[in-house]
Amino acid sequence: MAADRDQVLETIQSYVDLVGKGTADDILALYAEGATVEDPVGTEVRTTRESIREFYAAIEPLEQESRLVSARVAGNEAAFQFELITRVGEQTYTLAPIDVMTFDDAAKITTMRAFWSNADMDISG
Repeated sequence: MAADRDQVLETIQSYVDLVGKGTADDILALYAEGATVEDPVGTEVRTTRESIREFYAAIEPLEQESRLVSARVAGNEAAFQFELITRVGEQTYTLAPIDVMTFDDAAKITTMRAFWSNADMDISG
């Protein structure tokens, strides 16, 4: 049985919220065993829970806020855009990546690919 659309949307919203204010362990809990992360697309794919946790631990101490912009769900797959605002001293970095994810039947993330590059980042301050 495929994950329910509402469950997938709930996982996406939790993911966006946790990237802004959560811990690496909170985010990792959204992932299924054996999941992969490619962020951004074109970089090395993280294939272990330890490497995925390490990836999110790097952003954990940052002052950030996030919000979901839009999401489209098709079966056990989804594409969504969210905005991530990071403040470092007097500088503000704004990025709106498009993430593409697949989900297992329990709406846990099985793959995550983030589409963005440095050219997409707005820096102010």
